[in-house]
Amino acid sequence: MSGPLYRLLAEDHARLDRLLQDAMTEAGQINHAAYAEFRAGLLRHISMEEKLLLPTAQRLRGGEPLAMAARLRLDHSALAALLVPTPTPAIIAALHRILAAHNVLEEGPGGVYECCERLAGAEAEALLAQLHAAPAVPVAPYSDGPHVMDTVRRALVRAGYNQGLLDEGRDG
Repeated sequence: MSGPLYRLLAEDHARLDRLLQDAMTEAGQINHAAYAEFRAGLLRHISMEEKLLLPTAQRLRGGEPLAMAARLRLDHSALAALLVPTPTPAIIAALHRILAAHNVLEEGPGGVYECCERLAGAEAEALLAQLHAAPAVPVAPYSDGPHVMDTVRRALVRAGYNQGLLDEGRDG
């Protein structure tokens, strides 16, 4: 199933994937303009899902959240945490790894987007309009304080990712 809700959100994933790919140059340098666009776009995408898509699905299920909602929220938390510090190659690699697994949960057969498309039924057009109108999320400056990376690692572990995920993306 690939109705308009599915297409909108999956196309946004593809756009974000391209931006994240562009955020690392072939020389291993960070393209800060591409990363800034990715960061703002990912925060908006997460907001669309957290404030519109998942609550609508829960309402349409009589107050019962989608089975995958808790998993998605943990991933969203880990992804948002990774956006706090100044980007490094390790952070970009961790974002790639998490998004590769996360996007399958949403786009894959029987995934969240298909489920939401089915649930929305007659409300699909109204939900689509809300998603299109979702505002940009204010993006704070990077924070590289002494405890930021500890907080990021805790968010990764809570979401079920190896706390060494950030070390795996380092050069050398």
